[in-house]
Amino acid sequence: MDCKESGSTLRFFIPMACLIGENITFTGKGKLVERPLDTYYEIFKKQGIQYLNDNKKLPLTVNGIFKPGTFEMKGNISSQFITGLMFVLPMLNGDSKIVITNPLESKGYLDLTIDVLDKFSIKIENNNYQEFYMKGNQKYEVNDYRVEGDFSQAAFWIVAGILGDNIKCIDVNVNSLQGDKAILDIVKNMRADITIDNEFVKVKRSRTEGIVIDASQCPDLIPILATLGSLSTGTTKIINAARLRIKESDRLKAISTELNKLGADIKGLEDGLLINGKELLKGGTVDSWNDHRIAMALAIASIKCNDPVIIQNSDVVKKSYPTFWSDFKNLGGKIDEWNMGE
Repeated sequence: MDCKESGSTLRFFIPMACLIGENITFTGKGKLVERPLDTYYEIFKKQGIQYLNDNKKLPLTVNGIFKPGTFEMKGNISSQFITGLMFVLPMLNGDSKIVITNPLESKGYLDLTIDVLDKFSIKIENNNYQEFYMKGNQKYEVNDYRVEGDFSQAAFWIVAGILGDNIKCIDVNVNSLQGDKAILDIVKNMRADITIDNEFVKVKRSRTEGIVIDASQCPDLIPILATLGSLSTGTTKIINAARLRIKESDRLKAISTELNKLGADIKGLEDGLLINGKELLKGGTVDSWNDHRIAMALAIASIKCNDPVIIQNSDVVKKSYPTFWSDFKNLGGKIDEWNMGE
């Protein structure tokens, strides 16, 4: 199974492989090859699941079948591991429990997982985010489901509207359980001019103010929020963001390095960023670090740059948002065609 560069694909499908009892090999490329999987390796050792990797790197071959029981998980590594177990533990021949051993981050992703599974007849009991209990021998049942609009992607246009001009984002569920819906409260706290309606979110050009942003529950928002902080008055401090160092890139280092090339004033912290805002940036040549969120955040930064921004490896946005550049142009962004695939 080739997971390409998708951490969620890899971490969701590894537990599914442990329902089959045959050799399944997972491959990938880029940073995914070395992204940590120790959480699963510890479970494999306890459960007698056979596995083989290349010095903790992909390819990974798994052979064995999960047994029901208690699964201890760290809460500050990645919610993807917990979601992966939630997909399969209810189907085992016995009850299971996931026990979180330290403070849980990205709670919204688990709320979303439990909600969607419920719609397909899988029941999981949440005990104050400290334990998740699920009866065994459950079965998925067919259902129709319309996938919600994505706040992770809407965040780029919300910030674009704040920095540029009025933008209305439609087809977003303002009552969603998505963790990245936090973008609404964060920009509101930064004094953005934002209107939140049941049918849409609308933002107007605003001069935002720096605040302290806790990244623990919404790590994917940090690249675009770093862009907004760089163009807000005062100081923006991003905290509890250490997990971003083991994403598709080291996102703390990537976004601070590249925004600084554009003239921003960002200092890296062990678990976050310290950003002194400016009214304008200068522009220049930057690199996406082969990370779609970095590329999109840098594109939005160009709105407030005096000179053009050249983004190397800009085509990386296709990983999550293939039409990003055409949407950027439709909203008035100016793109030189020769640069589209650079």
